Order: sequence, then structure tokens, then C-alpha cells
Amino acid sequence: MRRAPPTPPALDATLAALRALADPAVHAGLTRYGIPNARALGARMADIQALAKTLGRHPPLAEALWETGIYEARLLAAFVAEPGALAPATRERWLLDLDSWAICDTLCFHLFDRDPAAWEHVTAWSSRPEELVRRAAFALLASLALHDKKSPDARFVACFPLILAGADDPRDLVKKGVSWALRSVGHRSPGLHAEALALAQTLTKSESASARWIGRDALRDLSRPQVLALVTRKATKRRPA
Repeated sequence: MRRAPPTPPALDATLAALRALADPAVHAGLTRYGIPNARALGARMADIQALAKTLGRHPPLAEALWETGIYEARLLAAFVAEPGALAPATRERWLLDLDSWAICDTLCFHLFDRDPAAWEHVTAWSSRPEELVRRAAFALLASLALHDKKSPDARFVACFPLILAGADDPRDLVKKGVSWALRSVGHRSPGLHAEALALAQTLTKSESASARWIGRDALRDLSRPQVLALVTRKATKRRPA
């Protein structure tokens, strides 16, 4: 006998569970990290993720959570939505609704980077005018550098022109996203570490102040002993016996 699909959790019950996680101290502290708290409850990310595990993937619930506009509900939607299953119009609406780097990065790190079209999104979003949509391109590239275990180095190097173009954007959230992407790609393999270092050095000589900042930020990170040790370990793993 075919098993019936699980019933999606009710929105009201899910919101009640989120409200039960609220902590006034967490709510008050959000603004210190540049996160608007006017529509936030004050739940910790770890608690949101734990709640998501009890819910599983439920696309209709994810869309309903997003429509509430509540900060934590939108974070939870990233874990409840089905990767690759968002309708293009829904995905576009979510992108245009972005109002904080935290929701942007959570979507990229836990949902969009599992989308079969993730690489296409990186390219498309990198030229968008909206600050948080453009940041999403580079947050997504950083997420792919960590989570996409199959793509060759060349696929990441092919994104360097996008990084070069994005490095001229003076907006803070874009600038930090570009740096994050470049650093994450450089952590991925010995070859990419060398390529990322070279690009960072090029950026430090740019006429653009934001590009110079990104270059210096990436050089600082990629030259850290911990990163050099990580890359050395990866080189050893790739070396034939």
C-alpha cells in the first residue's frame, strides 16, 4: 500500500514554535550585526535549525513562512524549502524581499547552493543592480566553494571575471561578499589558492578603493598559517602514492 505524503505542519503551529524560542537579549543584539529587528522575534540560529530538522522539507510551508515577513520565519524557510524546487517567480520575489545579509547568506548557504542551477544563478545575479541580490551571487559562490565537491578548479577560475567586476562595487555588503567568495575559492585547493592569491594581489593595485580593500582582505586571509596548513594538507591528499 502506498504511503500517504506527510501532512505539512500548520503555519500557526510553526510560528508558535518560533515564538517559544524568542529571547529578548538576542532580539536586542541583532542590530549590532546590521540586522533589522523590527520584524524579528529573537530566536537563535541553532534553535531555528533544530526546529527545521523536526519539520523536514515542506515547500508550501516554506512559502507561507516567507510571506509572514518575520526574520526568523524567513530563515526557517531556507531550511524547509526544497532545493531546486522554487518556482522562478517565487525565487525572484524572495530575492527582491531580501532586507539583511543574514537572510541572504542563509538562503545561499543552505538552499540555493543545492539548486542544480546554482552556477547559473551566480552568473546572473552578479550583474544585478540590487545590493543584496548582487551579494547573493558572491555568497552563493562562496557556498559552492565549500559544498560543491565535484566541480573542477577551472569552474571556479571561470568566475574570476565576475569577482573582478564585482570588486568595483563600493557597497559594503557587496564588497564583503566578493571578498568572502575570493577567500573561499582560495581555500578549496592548492591550485585555487595560488590563483586566488594572484587575483588578490592584482586587486590591491586597482584604482578602485573597494577593489583594493578586497585584495588586502583576501591576501590577509589567504596568507594565514591556518589557511596555508589547510592547503598543504589538501596538496598532500591529492598527491599520488
